[in-house]
Amino acid sequence: MDKSSFRIKKHTSNDPSGGSKVKEAKKGSQNPEVELLKNQLARVLADYDNLRKRTDAEKDLWIKFSSQRILTTMLPILDNFESAQKHLNNSGLAIAIGEFKRVFTEEGLEEIVPEVGNTFDNNENEAVEIVEISEQDQDGKIAEVVLSGWKYKGEDSLNEGKLIIRHAKVKVYKAKR
Repeated sequence: MDKSSFRIKKHTSNDPSGGSKVKEAKKGSQNPEVELLKNQLARVLADYDNLRKRTDAEKDLWIKFSSQRILTTMLPILDNFESAQKHLNNSGLAIAIGEFKRVFTEEGLEEIVPEVGNTFDNNENEAVEIVEISEQDQDGKIAEVVLSGWKYKGEDSLNEGKLIIRHAKVKVYKAKR
């Protein structure tokens, strides 16, 4: 296609139909080149829109995983504060621990704190020690919580939409047989 085929004619007011010929030409455009260009433009615009959506989704995913990584690296710091708090019982340290947990919660993390006596659930808990007992009714129950776990609200359909960042570390009763 050369540029000469795209010359624009100026409309003069001498036309008694008031430009209806131009409107008819636009309306019934049967030029295959124009149709081809229209189709190509529509495809390019759709491709661009899809690219923009995909890029936005990828950006959101990177932000989510970056945030998750930062929070995960901060968990041992919180653990150290909680361990120190057990020995020191310091009100300032308690405030700092509360702030850590508040920020974690605001960022979509949820603490996993299993209850002693509940049945061990390997989806959220990790057994770090087996405590042998003689009572059969306590078999498979949580004896002690060593370290709380954390889960992140995400796309893990196996665990009700929660992505486990760290399983709660627990001691579990095992009945002697």
